Amino acid sequence: MMVGVYYTLIIITVLSFLFDKWLDYLNDKAKSPTLPPDAEGIYDAERYATWLEYDKANSRVGTISSFISIVISLAMLIMGWFGAIDIWLRQYIENDIWLALAFFGVLGLGSSIISLPFSVYSTFVIEEKFGFNKTTVKTFILDMVKGAVLSAVIGIPIGALIIWFYYALGDYFWITAWAVMTVFSLFMTMFAASWIMPLFNKFTPLEEGELRTAIEEYCNKVGFKLTNLFVMDGSKRSGKSNAFFSGLGPKKKIVLYDTLIEQMTTEEIVAVLAHEIGHYKKQHTRQSLILSIIQTGVMLFVLGLFLREEAFSMALGAKEGSFHVGIIAFGIIFSPISTVIGIGMNILSRKNEFEADAYARDTFNGEALASGLKKLTAENLSNLKPHPYVVFVSYSHPPVLRRLERLTSKG
Repeated sequence: MMVGVYYTLIIITVLSFLFDKWLDYLNDKAKSPTLPPDAEGIYDAERYATWLEYDKANSRVGTISSFISIVISLAMLIMGWFGAIDIWLRQYIENDIWLALAFFGVLGLGSSIISLPFSVYSTFVIEEKFGFNKTTVKTFILDMVKGAVLSAVIGIPIGALIIWFYYALGDYFWITAWAVMTVFSLFMTMFAASWIMPLFNKFTPLEEGELRTAIEEYCNKVGFKLTNLFVMDGSKRSGKSNAFFSGLGPKKKIVLYDTLIEQMTTEEIVAVLAHEIGHYKKQHTRQSLILSIIQTGVMLFVLGLFLREEAFSMALGAKEGSFHVGIIAFGIIFSPISTVIGIGMNILSRKNEFEADAYARDTFNGEALASGLKKLTAENLSNLKPHPYVVFVSYSHPPVLRRLERLTSKG
């Protein structure tokens, strides 16, 4: 069985890589070298040429990064280095929980070291060249340090608890782990924008004035209780703009990037906000949360069955079965299933985006939303016409041309 698992892991890893490269190839072939007629009014010829150059630069870095990743992944599998790390750590750590945490810590550190040069190049070369980067070296370093500390503060206790459940509770592991993950998901949904994100960005209440008055009038019109409306200093890191909705119940919060306020008119901003309120009114946030919780429960149930077989750990070079090595094998084998689940979630997400657009159009102004979407696309250098297969597999939002078409057709 171990030999079969070994080759299965390698085959899945290679096929996943080839599938991603195939999608990249399709997306590249779908690009028009000249401004498409239906892109007029969003890009002009000069801005479209800039997008082509920007997309090419990102694709080139992504390709190099993915090739390095697949080489390292295959080396880890073929040479049994996952098991070698486990064997090495067992010389110094006897406790199963600390052993697993140290194992994941070593892999996480290695992954961060490998990805760091690409992150630096993307931020300080590509984003800088195309006028997006506002991140200073100090902010970049502080973000890394804060992220590492936050991961340790949150990840170590939760990870230790789940690992303890596995070794102490046996068949009931998945139920207790599911409960912990559900509580954590609810906590993050309700409080991430209040407690976590302010560690990285500054949130200030939108000041009194024309924009706030227009937003309050719209919220009163649609019966949306507006208590938490903030502006985030997105310009601290990037010139790109966005808006988002987070939280549940009284903890719900609407956040506008300061760059969004700079780039759009009052009417366009209210239209974008109406779209976000549409997600709340249509119960999309709650729906996604419930589906995510169900997905996590199913995954943990399968994981509980999976980890009983020592062959999965030993196929990676370990001398005995363990939670931490087994979960690496599980992650690889489960990845095709995860892709299928992700496709389903993306289909639902794109449907929800159309519904939120329709809500903004019907309760406020479809033309203002369309104008705002065009500005977001042009300012952020977004892909107007990605390949349909790429959209089907990986897009959580419909391409902007489809959104504009639906807004016009009242679909």
